Amino acid sequence: MAFDIEMIKEVYAALPGKIKQARETVGRPLTLAEKILHAHLHKGMQAKSFERGRDYVDFAPDRVAMQDATAQMALLQFMQAGRPQVAVPSTVHCDHLVQAKTGAQEDLATALNTNKEVYDFLSSVSNKYGLGFWRPGGGIIHQVVLENYAFPGGMMIGTDSHTPNAGGLGMIAIGVGGADASDVMAGLAWELKWPKLIGIKLTGKLSGWSSAKDVILKVAGILTVKGGTGAIVEYFGEGADALSATGKATICNMGAEVGATCSIFTYDDRMSAYLKSTDRADVAELADSVSEHLRPDDEVYADPASYYDQLIEINLSELEPHVNGPFTPDLAWPISKLAEAAKANNWPEKIEVALIGSCTNSSYEDISRSASIAQQAIDKKLKTRSEFTITPGSELVRYTVEKDGFLGTFDDIGGVVLANACGPCIGQWARHIDDPHRKNTIVTSFNRNFAKRNDSYSGTHAFVASPELVTAFAIAGDLTFNPLTDKLINENGEEVMLDEPTGYELPPNGFSVEDAGYQAPAENPDEVDVLVSPDSQRLQLLAPFPAWEGTDLKGLRLLIKAKGKCTTDHISMAGPWLKFRGHLDNISNNMLIGALNSFNDSTDNVKNQLTGEYGPVPATARAYKAAGIGSIVVGDENYGEGSSREHAAMEPRHLGVRAILVKSFARIHETNLKKQGMLALIFAQKEDYNKIQEDDVIDIEGLTSFAPGSQLYVVLNHKDGSEERIPVNHTYNDQQIEWFKAGAALNIIRKQAIR
Repeated sequence: MAFDIEMIKEVYAALPGKIKQARETVGRPLTLAEKILHAHLHKGMQAKSFERGRDYVDFAPDRVAMQDATAQMALLQFMQAGRPQVAVPSTVHCDHLVQAKTGAQEDLATALNTNKEVYDFLSSVSNKYGLGFWRPGGGIIHQVVLENYAFPGGMMIGTDSHTPNAGGLGMIAIGVGGADASDVMAGLAWELKWPKLIGIKLTGKLSGWSSAKDVILKVAGILTVKGGTGAIVEYFGEGADALSATGKATICNMGAEVGATCSIFTYDDRMSAYLKSTDRADVAELADSVSEHLRPDDEVYADPASYYDQLIEINLSELEPHVNGPFTPDLAWPISKLAEAAKANNWPEKIEVALIGSCTNSSYEDISRSASIAQQAIDKKLKTRSEFTITPGSELVRYTVEKDGFLGTFDDIGGVVLANACGPCIGQWARHIDDPHRKNTIVTSFNRNFAKRNDSYSGTHAFVASPELVTAFAIAGDLTFNPLTDKLINENGEEVMLDEPTGYELPPNGFSVEDAGYQAPAENPDEVDVLVSPDSQRLQLLAPFPAWEGTDLKGLRLLIKAKGKCTTDHISMAGPWLKFRGHLDNISNNMLIGALNSFNDSTDNVKNQLTGEYGPVPATARAYKAAGIGSIVVGDENYGEGSSREHAAMEPRHLGVRAILVKSFARIHETNLKKQGMLALIFAQKEDYNKIQEDDVIDIEGLTSFAPGSQLYVVLNHKDGSEERIPVNHTYNDQQIEWFKAGAALNIIRKQAIR
């Protein structure tokens, strides 16, 4: 039986009536996303025909999910809210803090010892406040959620940007910062700008080497890393219905790479089969009873262009396998074009490591199809020419694929099975390399491939492909290899070709597991103590951020003018810094150390206007803060792209940064800044970015009349005594302005709890 089945029953019981009312209110047929959004309006929200991309709307999500790196800060904030128990079903998943080094057992044992303080904290907080806790080794959050918690027609928020993975089961699942999660766990409404809608009609059927991964790799090439910003991507059509539930989840997972709010598929027989196979026949039965409400209305299918803001059509029968990269997940190459591109761009052709698994591609289907390629290597007497690692997505999958012999097949070709955790996908990888500075190539079935993302090495060219294609690359060891056309030389000197992969959508003999890794919350929460040592280097209780002083901001120093791509990895790196995710002051020492300074094209090297000397970004910010001087960060397009990590907003706030001024923001990061009482400002004229000079002293005017849609101004006081006043825009609504005035959204929640 499913977790929280009574809650799911309530959602389905109310769904038909809410959708009928929404259709009457809007006055037209509805897409699936619109149905779920309307069905989850907060009780204090008046239903109406909301304007896409403009109206802020309050929602009531059904559940919250958090991974261990982000859960620390989210739960530290929740502890300040004064609530005795979480208001909605919530879970914590320990997947980010396990470093991949030698193999599953050794790495997990090391993590349990190294991170004991953090795991004990998360376990005790979960026990005290009523959260489900998934122990280290239980699996990656998104795979575990898909197997246990996701349900068609539901709404979930999660403190990880790949939370939309649950869209593979027809759920609106959105990545957020920890402050948003804290709000919902405290029983408050969750605010989101009513999203635009991108419809993707899938026709035909996948075959051969093509897989669900290739759908999203192609979509990424079409939309780019910011083409989905502010939008829900909704997949439909006979091609969509032909995809497995886990294949759908792969596509939804990587919707984060196009900046989408989330992605979603319509309910079908493949979802029903997956629910039943994961011991949730009761959910499948409930969903079947309201299935007409879990798909777009017939009129939408008949004329999709009239209901979506953008419509894309992809014929799966013609879809070629893709490889995306390097350095960005939207640089899409059909496999037939990759060799030419590699030679033209002088990318290292030797593949040093091939890695499959992760939250994106670690299902039974993924593993079985990859194992079919590995078995061919054995049968055709081929050796792997690259290092090869396998990351199962959950203990349920790992146990089952081991039982069915697939892990043994990987072992026979030299594959190393890593722990059921994120590992190299998020930079938790103690990679073995002779020279970390040289150019090299890796291929993965992960989702992101930004510079330094996987191994912290700037010379690593990371490419993203399907797990079966990555397995073929491991055997060939060459980026120019095309398994559809190219032959390999085996141990006998014979030319052989790899056959098309085969596999199973679901395990023929069912899923099996001895211990999935779940810990239920304590039955006696009042007897549970949550202790944080004042001397801890891993955990730190939060102090409230100061409220706005009620005046315009004067005399701000320019901390850094970031050039080009500045993701949350650049603002707050992962990897070795993950151990400080529960200690705001310590992790603030990584603030913006990966951002490129536009004035000297170097990282972590900015001018301190008080001394004239150059030094690290965090140290410079601390110097300004110690002198009682605020600072400002200037950025480029799509600032804050990537992970949901709110540390990228909390660190600048902690170190005295008052405003972030950019050409454009990624959605989650902009919200995170607002939640922490920061000013998130946008150049009214993008070319004004060029007016910012290294020694500028900056004022922000218009704050005393700060209101939705109001014009603010930035005054640039140049070193030569000249002055420029430029207009800047913002997207704050009334509630968000109150967050700014109070110093942070949490300050308002805290006051309400005290009253």
